[in-house]
Amino acid sequence: MITDSQLRQIMPGLSQARRELYLPHLNQAMQANGVDTLLRTAAFVAQLAHESGELRFMEELWGPTPAQLRYEPPGDLARRLGNSEAGDGQRFKGRGPIQITGRFNYRRYGELLGVDFVGQPQLAAQPEHAFLTAGLFWKSNGLNELADSEQFVAITKRINGGTNGLAEREKYYARAKSVLEPGFEAGGRSRGVSVTSDEVLSRGHEAIVDVLGSRAASRKATARGKPSRRKRSEPMQL
Repeated sequence: MITDSQLRQIMPGLSQARRELYLPHLNQAMQANGVDTLLRTAAFVAQLAHESGELRFMEELWGPTPAQLRYEPPGDLARRLGNSEAGDGQRFKGRGPIQITGRFNYRRYGELLGVDFVGQPQLAAQPEHAFLTAGLFWKSNGLNELADSEQFVAITKRINGGTNGLAEREKYYARAKSVLEPGFEAGGRSRGVSVTSDEVLSRGHEAIVDVLGSRAASRKATARGKPSRRKRSEPMQL
């Protein structure tokens, strides 16, 4: 379990209104998926903080950037994501704090939760579904066990497919452990939904800064009366 005060200290950029909205769903998702120890909670919250820009971005910003255009069929990435129809890239863009992406993942996690994510993709960004999806992804990919042995880099690779943003993720992780350690209160255990997987779902935070960088470059170029030149933004600093 995590309190409002703890969440505020870990994610200082998150507004009070959003904390109040998200906190019950965050705790429910953790309880349902065995994220019930200090190490598991710290790792889970730290990764979500990075992936979603401190829970400020529950949907991937859409440019589209050259990287996002690869979500559209035909193409290898679109095929792996299960995107088979024109417009699927944007329709099934990253949503939720871990940013599930692609028709295949929307169908898979929607079926597991009993929600029609394919027919209504926007539901994947709603707090009552978004956090449960993140918790299910976490549990089904064995991230609780990695958190138990503090294999934070391995967790990052499982989520991201690499170590993008590792320094920022580790700052959130250290902060979360420090904030949670005094008087940590574990929640009740629950089996949640049982499923095993080892797939990477998203580009997460990297997709956010990619689009923000593109938009900033476009605005500057427009102001100067010159063609826009895309430049990747640096990750947010703590």
